[in-house]
Amino acid sequence: MSATTRNLSLFAGVGLLFILTGMFQSWNLSLNILNLALLSAIMAIGVNIQWGWAGLFSAGIVGSVALGGLAVVLVSGKPVPGAWEAGTPAIWSALAFGILAIALTIRMSRKLPQGAPRSLGSILFLLICFFIYRALLDPAVAAVEANNSAQAGHIGGLGLNSLWAWPVGALFAAAGAWVIGKVALGLREDYLAIATLGIGEIIIAVLRNEDWLARGVKNLIDLPRPWPVPYEVALQADPGFIARVSAAGLDPVSTSAIMVKLIYAALFCAVLLVLIWFCERALNSPWGRMTRAIRDNEIAAAAMGKNVKFRHLQIFIIGSAVVGLAGAMMTSLEGQLTPPSYTPLRFTFLIWVMVIVGGSGNNWGAILGGVLIGWLYLAVEFLGPQLMGWITAGLPNGALKTQLAESAAHMRLLSLGVILLLVLRFAPRGLIPEK
Repeated sequence: MSATTRNLSLFAGVGLLFILTGMFQSWNLSLNILNLALLSAIMAIGVNIQWGWAGLFSAGIVGSVALGGLAVVLVSGKPVPGAWEAGTPAIWSALAFGILAIALTIRMSRKLPQGAPRSLGSILFLLICFFIYRALLDPAVAAVEANNSAQAGHIGGLGLNSLWAWPVGALFAAAGAWVIGKVALGLREDYLAIATLGIGEIIIAVLRNEDWLARGVKNLIDLPRPWPVPYEVALQADPGFIARVSAAGLDPVSTSAIMVKLIYAALFCAVLLVLIWFCERALNSPWGRMTRAIRDNEIAAAAMGKNVKFRHLQIFIIGSAVVGLAGAMMTSLEGQLTPPSYTPLRFTFLIWVMVIVGGSGNNWGAILGGVLIGWLYLAVEFLGPQLMGWITAGLPNGALKTQLAESAAHMRLLSLGVILLLVLRFAPRGLIPEK
């Protein structure tokens, strides 16, 4: 069997999983899993750019996803009456002052001679700027959070179409990656992973605790959908839609839900196809060959005149931007921002499993791993209890049967571990390995 035939068979097998889910469960559920799996595949492409192309191990992927979600709140969220008057300009002024203070500290440290005077001067300057920053920020934050705190209490958004938020989410994640890269990219692989994990958790902590930004743990709901995705209620109120559905003998309620999910799937597929086109062009270009040469042997690449540090930062920013794009798309799909849902298990380590299973360094492998593990992670949620019910059907009622039934909730992690072990044993380079 040729490699092309084998790869097509793998994608066909994954497609069959979604068809079987629709046939034996519901098409609404199958399309919902498909949309989330497509977003996971886009995130896997971003991680594959960092690790598969350049060998950069980042454990802070969840931070990029969260920054993408924040972009949807700030760009397409509803404006909050009174937030601007309460203190939004003062908040942005304080943040601008903080950025300026950091830039001046960096410039000052470069101008002063090395030694104790430079260190003490930088620390003293930062302390003075910190107190000024807090004096500017704290009153404004308190005023914004007190503005209609039961329903708002944050700065609000611009009210633009959610499609505009997707590239902004990529820019937010790219900006965050630039800061992380400047801090951590000089570290060795294991220290880089620890540093990125910590910085990613800092980003999540900010989203959870700074209510003025996106309501924190109170969550922000009712975010608008991107064009041209309609609302189910609007479809059900459309006489033309009702007439067409009724003529086909279908239920208007379930059909409207399926129609909305199909439009989302078309949007996500379009973004995924554009990304894979760019990634394939980049990977097979001289620039792509250079990044892989740096990954395989940094010393040899540096000896050939390649700027290894700059290329690492470049790749890190590009990969994070792709992940941030997917994070913004996911927030648009869900219509809400819930900071407690951003966990490393779901948005860091699960994405790594997708890249490892699919095939590190191969763009199509990342997509296959994203869609396959995306289906598995969500399908086990309803297949686990059913499977455990069949297994324990012949057992008498008692402590053992109860314990096994309660353990069905952990089958998601068990199944992921088994799949990962099987792939590492029989296909250590992934299902579609790098050429």
